[in-house]
Amino acid sequence: MDKQAKKILLDIARKSIVAAITGEIKPPFFCDHPDLLGKQGVFVTLKTHEHLRGCIGRFVSDIPLYQMVSELAISSATEDPRFEFNRIKPQELNQLKIEISVLSPLMPIKNPLDFELGKHGIFIKKGFRVGCFLPQVATETGWSKEEFLSYCCSSKAGLPANAWKNKDVEIAIFTTEIIEEDK
Repeated sequence: MDKQAKKILLDIARKSIVAAITGEIKPPFFCDHPDLLGKQGVFVTLKTHEHLRGCIGRFVSDIPLYQMVSELAISSATEDPRFEFNRIKPQELNQLKIEISVLSPLMPIKNPLDFELGKHGIFIKKGFRVGCFLPQVATETGWSKEEFLSYCCSSKAGLPANAWKNKDVEIAIFTTEIIEEDK
């Protein structure tokens, strides 16, 4: 993705978040940049002073990327259940760092350890239970592959930590293109 497309996405995300947090009407966005018209998965992660303040994403989309970023930026700021009692406040907006992770399609793997830490994110599914970690989680935590899979099962999918070893658990990997603000 070129620099202009990245700048447009970050601008859309920030304006969407500011409007949501301050109670303003979200500005209408129109974009004809070819890199931003595709329908693909994306996550929007928000941090203040390196502390997570929200992260919401979707693996599939039925709307253009630039519109999905706007929706997910608002959801990350206002709907992440981990911050239900500690939502982002207007006075935090100047310190808020936005990170957008544009996702590749999911690639199913047969061997649960057949991925590269820091390069691949993981998606784990068993029945209606699903969980995922973006690739950067492995880098930030320093976990081994086994820990990455175990924590995804237990803390994200609500499965036993060792569920990733079972044949009936589906595991897929993906990569991301990370777009973040320069601050």
